[in-house]
Amino acid sequence: MTIDITGLPHERIAFCPSPLGELGAALHALAEPAHHARLHAWTTTTSAALKPELADRLHEADFMWRSTRSDILLPARPRETLAEELDDLDRMDDEKYVASALEISCASHYADGAPSPLVDERMRRRALDLAAARGPRQAAFVERMLADPPGTRAWIRRLLEDCDEAFFADTWQRVRVQLAADARHKTELMRRKGLAEAVADASAAMVLEEDAAGSRIVVDKLGHARTSAEGSGVTLLPTAFGWPHLIALHAPGWQPVIQYPVPTRDLGGGVPVGTVTLRMEAVAHPMRMRLSRSLARGAYTTGELAAIYGISAPEVSRHLAVMKKAGLISTQRRGRYVLHQLDVTVVARLGSDFLESVLR
Repeated sequence: MTIDITGLPHERIAFCPSPLGELGAALHALAEPAHHARLHAWTTTTSAALKPELADRLHEADFMWRSTRSDILLPARPRETLAEELDDLDRMDDEKYVASALEISCASHYADGAPSPLVDERMRRRALDLAAARGPRQAAFVERMLADPPGTRAWIRRLLEDCDEAFFADTWQRVRVQLAADARHKTELMRRKGLAEAVADASAAMVLEEDAAGSRIVVDKLGHARTSAEGSGVTLLPTAFGWPHLIALHAPGWQPVIQYPVPTRDLGGGVPVGTVTLRMEAVAHPMRMRLSRSLARGAYTTGELAAIYGISAPEVSRHLAVMKKAGLISTQRRGRYVLHQLDVTVVARLGSDFLESVLR
C-alpha cells in the first residue's frame, strides 16, 4: 500500500489520536474478539456489561467495523472530543457518507473509486445483496439507510453516543494519555530525525521510500494499492485497540489516513509479509518437513541428513539453502564439519506471524 507524498511538507503530516478512530477500533475488537487475544479481558468484561438493547443495535450495524472499517470512522482531522468529530461527520454530504458507511458494497472497487449506492443502481443492488448475505438485520438496516439517509445517520450518531456513555468514555480516559504521548513522540522524532524515523517507529510494517521518482510511505500489507497525499496531507492515528491491524484509508477523494497500533515491542510481531511467505513456502515442502523433524531435535551435518533420509547430499544442501534463506535454521562450523539446526523460536512464531500478516 503506497502513499505518494512527493513535495508534501512535513507540516501536512500529522500524528494525532482520534476519539472516533479509537471508538471504531474498540467496536471492531468487540465484534471480532478472536482477532484481539491481547484484549481478552477488556472485550469479555465490556461485552458482558452491555445492555441487550445496545448489543442488538451494535450487531445491526457491525458491518461498518467488523470485516472492513468504514472510512467515516477514520477522521483525517482529529478533534479533542468525540462530539466534535461527530459534528464534522454530520457536515459530510449524504452520497459520500453512505458510500463509506456501506463499504461492503465497494470493496472490490475501493482503490479505483466507486459511485455511491444512492446514485448508482448497480451499487445499490450490490449493497442490498451483500447486506442480505449477512442476515436480515443488516439487510433491513441497509434498506433503511438507502431509503432515509438523514434518519439513519442520526441513528448511527445516537448509537456511537450511547457507546460513549456505556463504556467508551471511561476507556478513552484510560488510553488517551498514552496515545497523545505516542503522537507527541512521533511528531518530535519527525522534527529531530526526519519522517523516515517517525514512520519506522510507528510500525515495523511501514517504511519511507525516497528516490529520483519522489517520496512515498509504503505499508507492508497483502493487498496492493496506491494513492496520493498531494493537496491534502497524511494523518496517522495511534490506537491502543488496533493490533494486529494496520489500517490505511486510501480511497480516491479522501485524505490518506493510517491507524497504527501503539508500540508493544515486548510482544514481538512486525515480520514483513515477504518473510512470512518465504517461511510458509519453506516448510510446505514434504522433504523439508521431514528434515525439520531431525533439525528440531539437534544439529546435523548435510551428510548425516542425506544418510537418514536416503537422498543425495546436494539435494539436502538445496533444501537447507531454502530454509536458511527463510531464516528457519542456524548454521555453525565445528572444525571441518558444518552443523545445521532448526530455530524453534522462529518456527513457533510462524502461526502468529501468518495470522498477523493476513489481519494487518
